[in-house]
Amino acid sequence: MKPAPGKRITFLTRLRYDIDNTLSRGPAGLIVWLAAISCLLVLGATLFVVAAGRDPDKSLGVILWDILYQTLTPNPVDPTSGSNTFLYTMLFSTIGNLFLVSVFIGILTNTIDNRIQNLRKGRSFVIEHNHTLILGWSPKIFVIISQLIIANENKKNPRIVILADKDKVEMEDEIRARVGHTRNTHVVCRTGSPIDLNDLDIANPQACKSIIILSPIDEDPDSQVIKTILSVINHPDRRAEPYHIVAEIREPKHMEIAGIVGQVETQLVLVSDLISRITVQTSRQSGLSVVYTELLNFEGDEIYFQSEPALAGKTYGEALLAYEDSAVMGLLASDGRVRLNPATDTRIGAGDQIIAISEDDDTVKLSGLAALNISTGAISESRPALKKPERTLILGWNAQSCQIISQIDAYVAPGSEVQVVADVVEAEALTTCLSGELHNLRVAYKVGDTTDRTLLEALDIQTFDHIIILSYSDVDDTQKADALTLVTLLHLRRIAERCGHRFSIVSEMMDVRNRRLAEVTRADDFIVSDMLTALMLAQVSENKHLMDVFAKLFDAAGTDIYLKPAAHYVLPGQPVNFYTVVESARRRGETAIGYRLRAHANDITKTYGVVINPEKSNLVTFDEQDRVIVLAES
Repeated sequence: MKPAPGKRITFLTRLRYDIDNTLSRGPAGLIVWLAAISCLLVLGATLFVVAAGRDPDKSLGVILWDILYQTLTPNPVDPTSGSNTFLYTMLFSTIGNLFLVSVFIGILTNTIDNRIQNLRKGRSFVIEHNHTLILGWSPKIFVIISQLIIANENKKNPRIVILADKDKVEMEDEIRARVGHTRNTHVVCRTGSPIDLNDLDIANPQACKSIIILSPIDEDPDSQVIKTILSVINHPDRRAEPYHIVAEIREPKHMEIAGIVGQVETQLVLVSDLISRITVQTSRQSGLSVVYTELLNFEGDEIYFQSEPALAGKTYGEALLAYEDSAVMGLLASDGRVRLNPATDTRIGAGDQIIAISEDDDTVKLSGLAALNISTGAISESRPALKKPERTLILGWNAQSCQIISQIDAYVAPGSEVQVVADVVEAEALTTCLSGELHNLRVAYKVGDTTDRTLLEALDIQTFDHIIILSYSDVDDTQKADALTLVTLLHLRRIAERCGHRFSIVSEMMDVRNRRLAEVTRADDFIVSDMLTALMLAQVSENKHLMDVFAKLFDAAGTDIYLKPAAHYVLPGQPVNFYTVVESARRRGETAIGYRLRAHANDITKTYGVVINPEKSNLVTFDEQDRVIVLAES
């Protein structure tokens, strides 16, 4: 660029320009200029002493060395070591040295401090290998970390790496406060945007074992999730082998495009669908919420996939009785298909795997027992009664309400009823969202404030079999919506205490932190929240095939989990082992995985009476109120 007309560039102008450019390069430029000034100081002082001619006995080299030595290591000077000119020059060099050294120390201190601050910002590369990578930040991350810590207890040097657009120190502080001690798992936090390729490289996704993509809390979370999937899969330096990605999607309309982007490398959890299905299923069966919680978390028994060559060629029915302390629930075919509770005569192929509930992956072992002591005489021949019409009360309204009503229709008998009470529902909205046919339900609605105690008492809620409290998440912010849900729940509990009636209440909380405020006192008093999504994300991140297992369990069509009267399987009052229960269920084409004792239904220390995967040789005596937990078609 040519200088402006009349602007004359002098040597000093050019020198100042070069100095500015050098200094702008950072500490390295400053050190170069300090070194140059030090050289000029020593050389100038030497030439000055030589030119003065006051020390003819000293050579140029000696004078240069003396001044250089004094500049680098200021020491007391002997007054007889030279002329006054030499001594004053040494004093000047010492003062100049002190100034330059002070500047140099300041530069080093500032550089080190900046480096430490940069490290605290979490911008350094992660060299971890085989780690779980979490992209994004939301309140459910604490549940995920807690579950992964439990899953990693028997692993060597497990690592969790978090990359989120959040300050590193803040993330670490929140994890420390909300999760506590991480045991043998090391959690590494890094600051950056998951959709930025340069930031993504910091977390070393090429070396991770699995990736969890969290839905952010903003107006369009699904677009952020989809872009994050793209940034991982379409990274120019991506690895050759497939990724194991599990991501949450909030809106059903975005599932198709997310599936196209993620392809076979991504397992998608549709949050709204998951919450709707669990809400309906847990509202209909007492104790089912405890069963789902047991299966979804890493505490206690979990679902494992195990190859067992010894069972090749045998039937699924034989496999049900082949384990002492593992509960078989299905098969993973060699082609990747998951089959829960298949026909008992299904042959197990050489490449098939057993799907079983067990304490750990190394506990899924054949018992080798020849005598199972099955009490055939105690097996009951009674059959379940036909389903009767049911009445369900829904308090509140949101975008998932119609889906919930449709799910209820798939389970109940003809002639059943759903009563909707909310202050935002309109006839047009209800008609529109239920434009599909309902085969078994009649839906009625009433406009009213669900937090009004008088209104709730006027509903005669004792006549309803099930109560569902939905969050007003579409019209209120998360905290306000949860507050309204909490108020309604507290009113219902007080009404239940006053009238002495037991309600099966399932309520929806948007924020997992608010779940603790609504203290759960009974298994029938269940809080559905994003905690369930967090549990599933953690489970699927450890094994992608679990996605198919949970999808089948939560689907109204096909195999579901039921808690059926124990009297339908074994005679009440007679001690039997669980092999007998499994055999009775097997004869009905069902898979027994546990039981629930009514005597412990209100005891949280005994998981409300629910026992998943009991040791099959242990004796248990059932009464008329107890339940057997089975996988069945209906």
